[in-house]
Order: sequence, then C-alpha cells, then structure tokens
Amino acid sequence: MTHRIYGMSFASVYPLYLAKVEKKGRTKAELDAVIHWLSGYADGGLEEVLADKRDFTRFFGEAPAMNPARDQVTGVICGVRIEEIGEPLMREIRILDKLVDELAKGRPMAKILRQE
Repeated sequence: MTHRIYGMSFASVYPLYLAKVEKKGRTKAELDAVIHWLSGYADGGLEEVLADKRDFTRFFGEAPAMNPARDQVTGVICGVRIEEIGEPLMREIRILDKLVDELAKGRPMAKILRQE
C-alpha cells in the first residue's frame, strides 16, 4: 500500500509542525533539536532539506544518523500503536509525529530526547 505522505515534501509539513509547537509555547529551536536528535540533520542539513523540498522517503533515507534510541518512542499516534507499525518508513514518520506531539504537550526536552 502506498501512502500519500511518502511523496509529500518534508518542507510542506515542517511549517505545520512548527505552528503546532509554537501554539503551545515551544520554539523552533526545540523543534529543530528534536529533528536533529531523530535524524542527525544539523542546522545546515535541515535548511538544505527544507530548501530542496525532499520528500519523506528521501528525508529519512538520506538522514545522516538515525538515532538508535528512537526505538524507545512508543505509544499511540493517529490511532495506531507505533511499535506495531510494520512498514519502516511509516514507522519513522509516526515516530517524528509522536516526538512533535510530546513537544507540543510540554514534555521536558530530556524526556522527549530519551535522556531520562
């Protein structure tokens, strides 16, 4: 099954993530830190991703260093339990969604980044 989100550019979704977290009093820097933690894209790399409008397949496929601790991200997002998602790319997308949700809900950064 092909999901439409795979072909969407990360740059088209990033502003939605940003609006969600800023609405709840969080910052762009915190959102970027979460994305960096998950994918390894540092500031310059993230700006390049946004500028070239790469899709989610390329975003995750070309990520510099996917964090092995991302397997600790569990729970339900969009009505589906993350740990039960079998398709690897969809699982990565939902992990990112979950991290953004945790940020928007005011969870401390150390917990979001699985440092505690």
